[in-house]
Amino acid sequence: MSTTTASYRSLLLRANRLLGTSLVQHNLVNIEHLEAANERLFEVLKTGITRQAGLLTILLDEMRSIDEMKLIKMAIREHGLGMIDLRDHSIHEECRPLIEPELAWSTWTVPFDREENFHFVATSYYLSQAVRDYWEERLGGIVVWYATTVESITSAVDRVVQEAELLR
Repeated sequence: MSTTTASYRSLLLRANRLLGTSLVQHNLVNIEHLEAANERLFEVLKTGITRQAGLLTILLDEMRSIDEMKLIKMAIREHGLGMIDLRDHSIHEECRPLIEPELAWSTWTVPFDREENFHFVATSYYLSQAVRDYWEERLGGIVVWYATTVESITSAVDRVVQEAELLR
């Protein structure tokens, strides 16, 4: 396992642990579903860091035990986030090198724009303090957070990867 993969795996585990705790505290998922999703997460991680290796994706897609819109609305209401759909949004050129699939799947977060010292970041994992800490440290400056769906993050990552491959 490469150093980058190992550090992203560690980040993924912290991010998901803190997300799970927050989801239970905000009554968005019950403890039984969280425990089952955590077990499934460890099974999925045996194959590496993939888009399936996320607590939220397991709760949404496999278990269908969380309402993603309730999560987003709560983040907007309680934390003052904006909301963005990246499917039709152009990713700023300076942000593209920061969009690595393993990192995106570890944090379910992508930076999408930059204006001077402001970084605009879309996330499905805002409730995970580990995710916010990681990106705020990595980007420096002021981070403006936006809530988005898992599908929106997936679309942005896939698009950036496909565009990079075309340029090679």
